Amino acid sequence: MPVKSAKKKSVIFRQVCELIPPHMVAKLARKHEVKSRAITPWSHTVSMLYSQFTHAIGLNDVCDALRANRATMASIRGAEPPSRNGLSHANKMRSPKMAEELFWSMIQHLEAQHPGFGGVKFQKLPRRFKTTVHAVDSTTIKLFANCMDWAKHRRRKAAAKLHLRLDLQSFLPAFAIVDSAKGHDNTKAHELCAGLKSGEIAVFDMAYIDYGHLYLLTERGVFWVCRVKDNMKLRCVKRLLKKPSGHILRDDIVVVENGNKRKAYPDRMRRITALVEINGVDTEMVFFSNNLEWAASSICDLYKARWNIETFFKQIKQTLQLGSFLGHSRNAIQWQIWTALLMYVLLRFLHTCSDWRHSFTRLYTCLRAVLWQRRGIFEYLKSYGTAGGGLHLQWAPQQAFLPGFG
Repeated sequence: MPVKSAKKKSVIFRQVCELIPPHMVAKLARKHEVKSRAITPWSHTVSMLYSQFTHAIGLNDVCDALRANRATMASIRGAEPPSRNGLSHANKMRSPKMAEELFWSMIQHLEAQHPGFGGVKFQKLPRRFKTTVHAVDSTTIKLFANCMDWAKHRRRKAAAKLHLRLDLQSFLPAFAIVDSAKGHDNTKAHELCAGLKSGEIAVFDMAYIDYGHLYLLTERGVFWVCRVKDNMKLRCVKRLLKKPSGHILRDDIVVVENGNKRKAYPDRMRRITALVEINGVDTEMVFFSNNLEWAASSICDLYKARWNIETFFKQIKQTLQLGSFLGHSRNAIQWQIWTALLMYVLLRFLHTCSDWRHSFTRLYTCLRAVLWQRRGIFEYLKSYGTAGGGLHLQWAPQQAFLPGFG
């Protein structure tokens, strides 16, 4: 069988960028009235994806590298390397709503191409729940002091915050808000949960507790689970568990004791006290929910599944470029965060289509190592290391020892 010439194959970076359908970026640019003078919207998007792939340390890093690969970059649908000032101006002046809509459009497009492409099934998610389970939480992204004008978080600190609703079945974002770290998280709860359907389940971090919002979810038929704050006053009206059983210490039907707050949530709720293993140590935790029929252990398992969203935050923070930023303005920060999420979705799609069997971080690093090489991306991923076989390391016995050491 003849071997195909490597010259006929495009570079890895081109194949990643061309997962984005032709004309999608141009169409969104027209919608958001993005003017293309020094740098086209497509070149801008490609440049930002490159900065994510390589953990660029600054604008010069991005522009110099792309200029050195000008001919190869031109093969990516005519993309051109930007100047430093051109890229800086584009990040500062162009609406990040374009990058945000590109992210959501790509999720829809890739799901149409490969339904359920997120495809991450966590064993910690209770299998008995067939409906969609959403985890709601936020992560703080530290910024430079130069961002003080719009992202002042504390007296001498600046930060942005990513509020996220994560579909735990697919491990893909279902809704996200990028904003400054000012204000309380519960002010974003209504917006984050607006798209939840009847019968679905939302698992909240304590910061999102708002009685009025929780009651609206109950009226819409959405089930929710959350931890009880220390300062919450809930009065027991019925004990469902007479004595502790296993890790379940108490299971009660409760109502809000405070009169004013009870007007916001007049219905009964479920409160469960249980021992939950954290780092090998049983810790007492108190949960509450609007579902009065589930087993107490199911409510505990649902909240434990919420911790998977921390895995998502860890992946995007440690793998993608969210530790340092190419600009300090609100628009520049949001452009970089939305393109980081876009890169995550593209890599997750490659993860699924190539049947990658290693970690997400290893997928990212092995692609970054061959970014400008001409290889078939799926052939490379399927043949890389042990991707096509078992998960055991494959090496020759002599490679297990350093020369000169017995």
